[in-house]
Amino acid sequence: MSSWTRWHGPAMARLWGFCWLVVGFWRAALACPTSCKCTASRIWCSDPSPGIVAFPRLDPNSADPENITEIYIANQKRLEIINEDDVEAYAGLKNLTIVDSGLKFVAHKAFLKNSNLQHINFTRNKLTSLSRKHFRHLDLSELILVGNPFTCSCDIMWIKTLQETKSSPETQDLYCLNESSKNIPLANLQIPNCGLPSANLAAPNLTVEEGRSITLSCSVAGDPVPNLYWDVGNLISKHMNETSHTQGSLRITNISADDSGKQISCVAENLVGEDQDSVNLTVHFAPTITFLESPTSDHHWCIPFTVKGNPKPALQWFYNGAILNESKYICTKIHVTNHTEYHGCLQLDNPTHMNNGDYKLVAKNEYGKDEKQISAHFMGWPGIDDGANPNYPDVIYEDYGTAANDIGDTTNRSNEIPSTDVADKSGREHLSVYAVVVIASVVGFCLLVMLFLLKLARHSKFGMKGFVLFHKIPLDG
Repeated sequence: MSSWTRWHGPAMARLWGFCWLVVGFWRAALACPTSCKCTASRIWCSDPSPGIVAFPRLDPNSADPENITEIYIANQKRLEIINEDDVEAYAGLKNLTIVDSGLKFVAHKAFLKNSNLQHINFTRNKLTSLSRKHFRHLDLSELILVGNPFTCSCDIMWIKTLQETKSSPETQDLYCLNESSKNIPLANLQIPNCGLPSANLAAPNLTVEEGRSITLSCSVAGDPVPNLYWDVGNLISKHMNETSHTQGSLRITNISADDSGKQISCVAENLVGEDQDSVNLTVHFAPTITFLESPTSDHHWCIPFTVKGNPKPALQWFYNGAILNESKYICTKIHVTNHTEYHGCLQLDNPTHMNNGDYKLVAKNEYGKDEKQISAHFMGWPGIDDGANPNYPDVIYEDYGTAANDIGDTTNRSNEIPSTDVADKSGREHLSVYAVVVIASVVGFCLLVMLFLLKLARHSKFGMKGFVLFHKIPLDG
């Protein structure tokens, strides 16, 4: 009985775990091609016998190809082709090595879905040509092509250009075979009518008002004749392009304010490489207050806001309908600027009940204005429950006359009106209250002393009179 219990305890759990581990390795082994070894993140095929004739693929039902980060293939003389769909399942692939093998052809879209690729090594294969289209969308840090019998042609001039423009001082010793089957160093290769293209973007003034339209024109040149295309990134505004040979135009209509600052490029591309000409779009639009909330307490009290506008809008605060005079106690602070969007707050240092009221923000530029208002309650009035909603008396409705301030220039104003701000008034009110209390206390104390002295004096008079009468009676007798 004890042995039965023992095998149904932790020991049985460990046994089942070991069995599942064995099953897992067995399933992975079933998914791994012959002449290859596989783990959860790596595939390597280096056994030449019997070898592989196609790019290794895992069974998706027994392993997850997306977890593979490295594929190493060596000594596979019968592996000649990488097709378009051979590598697409390995979305997480970072390192691809195929060396000392029979690779002759790589499909143009073979690595289209492998955006994580960083290192490619095709050393000592049978490649006679290789297009830059295989790699132009990848951010490769290393591409090794040594030991391939490239044919001297314009198709491989991009490799020479890449070698000349790369930042690393280390260059590969690459060769190609000319028509006489003579090895020519790639660095010395000269091919007539084979060079980098050029792009020229002609644009009118790219400062445009929101809602307007604009047309850009571009011309490209080169030999071989380049293709022309537009790179508009994540442009929101509606756009359409027309291309005819080496000329192209881009029409952008009903331009959105959200596209201000975005880059638009005209790209020319041929076998050797590409060139582009770019412009930045500037959109002018009226201000919009997208966010304004009640005060929050942190190191200081803050009335948070977000304003969008271009050109940079001027900001003006109103307190209970009158212009608010900003000072070192109450001032606008811009904390984050994101091109045409400004995040900040109206900062108040130690506000009291005298600062309760309605605060309105007005944002204005040459294209229009926007305004929003909130009610702020910092502290209850003395003698009134702090949770109540007090009625603000007319005595604190004061005009704080000052000019509208520009964003980012809210505290250094040489022409500022002498201090009449709410915080200064609040300090004077507190001093007045304290003075009244002290005076009242002194007066009360003096009255008590006087009453005590008067009472003492009355008692003293009666005592003296009685003493005199008591001594006069015997003398008369």
